[in-house]
Amino acid sequence: MSGPRVIVALDFADAAAALAFASRVAPAQCRLKVGVELFTAAGPDVVANLVSRGFDVFLDLKYHDIPTTVARACAQAASLGVWMMNVHTLGGKKMLQAARESIDRLAHRPLLIGVTLLTSHGEGDVAELGFEHGAELQVERLAGLAQVSGMDGVVCSPQEAAALRRRFGKDFLLVTPGVRPPGSDTDDQQRIRTPAEAVTDGADYLVIGRPITRAPNPMAVLESINREIQVH
Repeated sequence: MSGPRVIVALDFADAAAALAFASRVAPAQCRLKVGVELFTAAGPDVVANLVSRGFDVFLDLKYHDIPTTVARACAQAASLGVWMMNVHTLGGKKMLQAARESIDRLAHRPLLIGVTLLTSHGEGDVAELGFEHGAELQVERLAGLAQVSGMDGVVCSPQEAAALRRRFGKDFLLVTPGVRPPGSDTDDQQRIRTPAEAVTDGADYLVIGRPITRAPNPMAVLESINREIQVH
């Protein structure tokens, strides 16, 4: 694993705002995440623009559909030059394997990871969804499904990172939203950790949005986080 470990979530409503932010940070300091709001508003062009600026882009669309549809979507996403993309593990083994096979046939092979449970889900939400054994066990089961289906890793809460690292080893990527620098608002996240705690627990990449994007000096915040996690 090389390059920046911080992935900044571009939670903006339009391309102009996202690109204005991108001009204030550097590819050497962070990677960037394009999610469903920005992609719906701005489409593939904003991804291509960010890639052309030298940024590694994580396309966070959480594909979840029939296997053929997801496979084709993944191939289209890969053609944009993204560094990483994700699919939802609840789509099942056939869907995950179809996504894997579609990427493996391409000259440009992005990292492909599986979403387990959203970090906005607390134990009450997990029970409401019909999962009987709690968030941690459900995440571990879905991560196991992702691994046997050929995913490069999973998205998980930093609270689950330590257990997943012990079970799945050092080569299985753990991408953790729900990371907040000390003193930051939790916003809509429930299962959170600081950057240092997340890395200590085994996270490879940290997804951080508003504490950076809303900061008066985003580069200063990035530099502080990068210093914090370098010693862990």
